[in-house]
Amino acid sequence: MAAPRPLLLVGGGGLAREVLAAVRLLPERWRPIGALDDDPARHGALLDGLPVLGGADVLADHPDAAVVVCVANATRPLGRLAVVRRLALPRERFATVVHPAASIAAGAEPGAGTVLLAGVVVTTPLRLGDHVVAMPHVLVTHDDEVGDGVTLAGRASLGGGVVVGSGAYLGQGSAVREQVAIGAGAVVGMGSVVLTDVPPEEVWAGVPARRIGHREGNAS
Repeated sequence: MAAPRPLLLVGGGGLAREVLAAVRLLPERWRPIGALDDDPARHGALLDGLPVLGGADVLADHPDAAVVVCVANATRPLGRLAVVRRLALPRERFATVVHPAASIAAGAEPGAGTVLLAGVVVTTPLRLGDHVVAMPHVLVTHDDEVGDGVTLAGRASLGGGVVVGSGAYLGQGSAVREQVAIGAGAVVGMGSVVLTDVPPEEVWAGVPARRIGHREGNAS
């Protein structure tokens, strides 16, 4: 049996703690060795017992380590993809983390850097994009398309045939009707029920969800 691969977590916030808890349940696959964070005040601190080694420059000291970007924020839905671009690592360096309590259909393919936390259900074979984060109890169903860098907050659910564009953020407890498209970089508020297509970069909320704003098209 191969030795567990060393793993670096990029980010020192709550999502990094959740990912760390997941990888510690997979000791045969991952050996977390540290976290990286841009905030110098966090350097040398501990993240649930894991040392914060420094900023992204520390990656050069660990060329064999896998990397997972643990950044998610509804106000900056494209932030995780921006970090990935800044790191400029080859795709094979990014770890895919699937919590042992997730239920993933045989043949489903989570992309590089994707994180699926406890209780996530993917009901049929499909491919998830790279650097997707699905928080606890997310539901992804048949024929869904989930683009790169999408964030699905806890208990978000997608009906069949939903298309979620890259960098979109679906808030906690949101639900998307079948055959609906969520545009790239769009934000859906927590508890919202989406019955019609959401254009790229727009912010929608409510039951049923309606447009409440528009994001500027940028990397954050």
